[in-house]
Amino acid sequence: MSLESVNILGLVGLLGAGLLLGIGVMIAWTATVLARPPRRTYASSLAKGLPGDPGELRDRPRPFESWTLDRRGVLLRVWEIAGDEPRGPAVVLTHGWGSSRIGALTRLGPLLARSSLVVAWDLRGHGESGGSCTHGVHEVDDLLALIDRIDQRRPIVLMGWSLGAGVSIAVAARSSRVTGVVAECPYRHVRTPAQNMMIAMGMPWRLNLGPALGLLALIQRCPGLGRASGPFDRAADAARLNCPLLVLHGTEDPVSPLDDGRSIAAAAPKGRFVAVGGGGHSGMWVDARTAPACETAVASFLDDLAGGS
Repeated sequence: MSLESVNILGLVGLLGAGLLLGIGVMIAWTATVLARPPRRTYASSLAKGLPGDPGELRDRPRPFESWTLDRRGVLLRVWEIAGDEPRGPAVVLTHGWGSSRIGALTRLGPLLARSSLVVAWDLRGHGESGGSCTHGVHEVDDLLALIDRIDQRRPIVLMGWSLGAGVSIAVAARSSRVTGVVAECPYRHVRTPAQNMMIAMGMPWRLNLGPALGLLALIQRCPGLGRASGPFDRAADAARLNCPLLVLHGTEDPVSPLDDGRSIAAAAPKGRFVAVGGGGHSGMWVDARTAPACETAVASFLDDLAGGS
């Protein structure tokens, strides 16, 4: 073999090693982004001039209690807000990836008049809670533990958006205390929103997303997280529900496909699907064009639950 051939092989090997290193770094970076989303905290709301807790609501400040749920050393932050209907249910709000319990503040309108208690919490790896995000795997057990802390005499209604919608559906399928679920912009499989979010942000995903989810599955003990369909199908969870389900979904949602929401609602024995015209994945409760439809749908659903229909 000539010296020139050796040099070419060496260069090819060096380039190959560099490519593999680059892919490895990209996988590690993707896994970190997925497990540790941006924190939406009181300080971040204050910096934007927005309410950071129920006591700072502009239209009607609400008294609230703040406490911590200890999940094997992972501390989860919780708000309790008194509702206006003593005979009403406790409504537990679970946010999506990259959000926090602060997102509950825009959704209180139709809830307070129809509930005895509203509970909002920061998922692990979000807001002011500890830990890292496991994309709906360990969060299901966290929510089950949270509702166990609520007075057993109160019926429970779960309301969640995006990641929180799927977690709420899965918990309702396992808990007889849940009398209804509101799922906003849900998705069936964990990989779907991650891929769509990365595409929307112009980030690479073809070589790195699957391995990154697989890496998280090993680190976080979440079997199957790296598979194309993930460790769950929220439509299958919805099929096991014994309580009514309302699915709200924006028709222009770029993250959670509209067909996913429709399929989840259709799978539930008592499912109801409401397409919110022009609604995206987030912001439907603060957009004047979509907020009335959301408020009307949720209010009607809660009224039907109270009436026993």
